[in-house]
Amino acid sequence: MDEHCWIDTPLGTMYLSIRDGALHEAGFVETWARPVLSPDGDDAEEELSSEAQLVRDAVAGYFEGDVEAIDEIEIRPEGTDFQLAVWQAIREVPAGRTVSYQDIARAVGKPSAYRAVGTATGRNPVGIAVPCHRIVRSDGGLGGYGGGLHRKEWFLEHERNSLGKQQNGHDS
Repeated sequence: MDEHCWIDTPLGTMYLSIRDGALHEAGFVETWARPVLSPDGDDAEEELSSEAQLVRDAVAGYFEGDVEAIDEIEIRPEGTDFQLAVWQAIREVPAGRTVSYQDIARAVGKPSAYRAVGTATGRNPVGIAVPCHRIVRSDGGLGGYGGGLHRKEWFLEHERNSLGKQQNGHDS
């Protein structure tokens, strides 16, 4: 069963498509590659199943400062075997850390395929749960980001700040 919802975030409205309790697609409404239903339009947001609500709550929790909440979200994106391997490797990068496209290429057993990793990263349909904002160029530069570099910068800063508060004993 497909369900969808929207979350207001500090970076804009995020659209979530949840299929059988797993995140299938996620992205910011204004940067989405195809039209999505508007929360203000004719298609009002339906009541979510308990499984879909858990996904929504985890994404909301991420924006509220629990940056590790997205780690447990079950995902079900569609992609090639290579893309799925890249996205899984990206999921293993801890919050607040960054690795290079080349590091991901090595992790999937294709050390010279860093450009293909960049392409797969750019096609990530579940950007929040596959945190591609944690992937940077080998020289430490941010590289690209489909949602805009201002979002990539915000995500990285948000994770560092949130983790810093948790390590100092502050849970807010």
